[in-house]
Amino acid sequence: MQPFGEIHERACERHGGGTAVTAMLPEVRSARALKRTADDRWLAEMTRCVFQAGFVWRVVERKWDDFEDVFFGFPPHKIVMLSPEQIDRFAQNPRIIRNRQKVLAIQANAQFVLDIAREHGNFGTFATNWPDEDLIGLFAALKKGGARLGGMTGQRVLRNLGRDTFVITGDVVLALQRAGLDIRSNPTSGRELRLIQATFNQWHAESGLPYSHLSRIAALSI
Repeated sequence: MQPFGEIHERACERHGGGTAVTAMLPEVRSARALKRTADDRWLAEMTRCVFQAGFVWRVVERKWDDFEDVFFGFPPHKIVMLSPEQIDRFAQNPRIIRNRQKVLAIQANAQFVLDIAREHGNFGTFATNWPDEDLIGLFAALKKGGARLGGMTGQRVLRNLGRDTFVITGDVVLALQRAGLDIRSNPTSGRELRLIQATFNQWHAESGLPYSHLSRIAALSI
């Protein structure tokens, strides 16, 4: 396995040096801050990432204030109470992106957030307490318990809210392959995901860097 230091060097060479690379690294929030993130923000970010998946991100961003308004700030306990008729009206509202299946996912994810909160106090505590050395397990929990949170969607929710995590983008996969990992271009099998996790665990132990930074630096090396 290629040492992470060599990957970091390549990223710096490609992007104008260490200072420039550091400026491109994502924010990693403290455990305390993450645990205090309100459940409505988790549901909002799930919604944003679900609607961005397979769509033009800038359109979602341009309409995002309207999303927040239409769904009254995404309080999970209110979203789960919406009737089918209300869901249908929301799915036809021109202020948001009119995709009924994704609107239905908002309500399903509201229930997911509430279920997790009942067990853990809030969703942020659940996400924070999950061990870093098993992030693929957290990804699987999001996919299983939530709606349309598989693949990079759930990973992006975590990253966007500051949870320390790698994201398995195409560039990250290429960096892992270049480092010697035997995985496909679209790694989805349990074996491949375990290899990816083990590699990031090794790089984390080697460098002391957060998983989010390891992931971004790996992508920048391509």
